[in-house]
Amino acid sequence: MQQVLVLGGGIAGLMAAMHLAERGVTPLLLEADPQWIGGRLKGGASVEIEHQGRRWSFPGEHGVHGIWSPYLNFKAALARHGILPELVVALEESWIMGRGKKIQRADIGSAIRYSMVPAPFHYLHLFTRIRFLNMITLRDFAALPRIAGSLFSAMSIDPLAERKALSGMTLADFTEGWSPNVRSLFAGLARNALAAHPEEIPAAGFIAFLRFYTLLRRDAWNFSYLPNSGGTSVSEPLAQVVQNLGCEIRMGCRATQVEHTAAGWEVSYETEQGEAQRVAAPLLLLALDAPSAKALLCSSVTTAEIAETLYFPTGVPTAIIRLWFDQQPRAGAEAGIYSGDFVVDNFFWLHRLQSAYKEWSRATGGSAIEMHIYGPPELLAQPDALLLARVITDTYRAFPELRGHLMHQVLLRNAPTHTLFSVGDPHLGIETPWPGLFACGDWVYHPAPALYLERATVTGIAAANALLSVLGLEPWPLLPHPEPEWFAGKVAHGWWRVRQALLRRSRRAE
Repeated sequence: MQQVLVLGGGIAGLMAAMHLAERGVTPLLLEADPQWIGGRLKGGASVEIEHQGRRWSFPGEHGVHGIWSPYLNFKAALARHGILPELVVALEESWIMGRGKKIQRADIGSAIRYSMVPAPFHYLHLFTRIRFLNMITLRDFAALPRIAGSLFSAMSIDPLAERKALSGMTLADFTEGWSPNVRSLFAGLARNALAAHPEEIPAAGFIAFLRFYTLLRRDAWNFSYLPNSGGTSVSEPLAQVVQNLGCEIRMGCRATQVEHTAAGWEVSYETEQGEAQRVAAPLLLLALDAPSAKALLCSSVTTAEIAETLYFPTGVPTAIIRLWFDQQPRAGAEAGIYSGDFVVDNFFWLHRLQSAYKEWSRATGGSAIEMHIYGPPELLAQPDALLLARVITDTYRAFPELRGHLMHQVLLRNAPTHTLFSVGDPHLGIETPWPGLFACGDWVYHPAPALYLERATVTGIAAANALLSVLGLEPWPLLPHPEPEWFAGKVAHGWWRVRQALLRRSRRAE
């Protein structure tokens, strides 16, 4: 009998399996995808085009990925095995706002991360950029006290450490009373982080995003891009390390039931060929995305009753569009966000970020752009041809010099597995309500402030440690998240004390 079963071959599952194997515990890992390992960091079928008498091949993937400076445990775990490639440092991100024929843009990324103003006031450095000022109205300036008050309230609450769900409150509620332009900017930032629109984004998730990525440290906004697809850069090498350490990975195996028995856990799964199989182990580690975990636990007799009372974050679908052109765009940022009446939410110039596109661009003078759409649902429900037509129109609005130079287009629809992160009550954590069953993933509760790839890594290591503790083996240390800048830390603590005083006063009044 296998000692440990891991369900799911995303980053969380691979990290958990690797850390277990390095302590001598070699789990069996079941992955539902028949071909690609890595979850939302998996590879995909390559795209081939003919250009200037030569056939060019470009790797497929889930979408462009950034590796942010606070991803300490993620980078350390990969570096220990020599996996992390030479990253492409982010230089600049633009904010492009559209209102019909009026298109405005400003470079904002470098202003935030290289601000001379200490956190949390480093956003004020944006007002030194002339183009940013041209996008701001008197109404925006008048709303600054309200905006500052909202950001200070975010500093007074740590949704993860305090397990504050802020139930029923969305980003739209959080930014109520803000001026339209600044609200549009933050909505664009939030959509790119949480892959949804303001009315759908839980306030607790947005505050957790602000605190982790930008509000408390200027250098938290520093990030780099993977030079190749997530699969070839990270997931496939990580899976190879896991296998070299003695773990077995079975692809195309979708778990359908889990059952707690006297001997531990029995998992029923279906193979790619449709065959029903079973495997058992004393210990089980759930490393699925939130929708898949909910479906599995709620449909299994052993776990259904309790699982139906737990909080599982929403999984949202996304659309990824890539366009190839036979000429270069005008000089500007390598990436950015859209707001206003654009249907797309962001853009990345692939010929400036990824190796295959760089080689093609140097040889032909061509360019390629990737753009993401995060909703709303009625937009994503449109047919591929209509969605592509609208995206191409948006691209010509933002980059008119490319009109008439389109060579090729690809639209990829990702399943609704991207985590719309928030905090729930009760929220499934590393140690679950069932004996011998543990969980990890970028949606699983853990008090660390980390999100996405770093959260998947932290919870993967924490779940491995929980299993190692059961087996009497030495756990792995977790690297702490960087502390807030000195001034931001003082401001955050001061506003936290104000909030506590107000809460005490409210309780006495009741």
